[in-house]
Amino acid sequence: MADLKFLLSLTTSENDYQLEQANAATLSAKNLGVELQTVYAENDAINQSTQILKAIQVAPEDRPNAIVFEPVGGTALPQVARAAVHAGIGWVVLNRDANYIPELREGARVPVFGLSSDHAEIGRIQGRQASALLPHGGSALYIQGPSENSAARDRLLGFQEVKHANIHLTMLKGQWTEESAQRTIRSWLKLTSSQKTAVDLVAAQNDLMAVGARKAFQEVASEVDRERWLNLPFLGCDGLSKTGQSWVRSGLLAATIFVPPNAGQALEMLSDAIRRKKMPEELVFTVPQSIPPLTALHPRK
Repeated sequence: MADLKFLLSLTTSENDYQLEQANAATLSAKNLGVELQTVYAENDAINQSTQILKAIQVAPEDRPNAIVFEPVGGTALPQVARAAVHAGIGWVVLNRDANYIPELREGARVPVFGLSSDHAEIGRIQGRQASALLPHGGSALYIQGPSENSAARDRLLGFQEVKHANIHLTMLKGQWTEESAQRTIRSWLKLTSSQKTAVDLVAAQNDLMAVGARKAFQEVASEVDRERWLNLPFLGCDGLSKTGQSWVRSGLLAATIFVPPNAGQALEMLSDAIRRKKMPEELVFTVPQSIPPLTALHPRK
């Protein structure tokens, strides 16, 4: 068999988890002896669709054997997926519920499957972290990713499912980046309602947004108010060694959740499936982990 070629499409180059996805895939490709091209959509679903279609529409000998992608938008590009599989290109969706996968697998001659973090369980872990820090309840600022993103929705649902009923949320929106959360908090602080809101904890759906929120609070002019904000516990998610885990050790974050990068695993599953001519499982989940362990979290004083 000729050397395999894979295309990896990621959401943005300004997110530590996406960069770790790229690193994991690059290492996996090297170990497998396959060719890998990585492109970034920069949080633009149309750009992502165009990038992938361009790879599908080249001459057959220049096409990738499979496309692995983490969707920007809410649809996971069903029409692009059908075009890829029709062209004999395998299709893998990362970290998203793509409800068209079962239909696409029927009669497919190439691997089609999903590989995802368990986003509902990630949300549950963060909800348990918040409950451990606020056992008697309180108020939390909750910074969610894009609402059209199923990962963001599932993390919120998981969080709400397990948090103590007397922990009340003030919902804010970000775009998975540090800068987006910083802008969101700046805007919220300008509202009169923010001055009247007693906040006991800040929970963000990823580490970058948690740190972006901290940076916005560092800009508060009043030293008393600034210290009050910065002394709150901040919760993040992704838990990569050089960012989230490091920020927990330094005290920037009270806790995070390690979400194993899965792009490398996707390449391994694809390579095995293509060489053995077999269809992988329809959906495989990775297992998230609280950092530090939930038993190590103590109530906020």
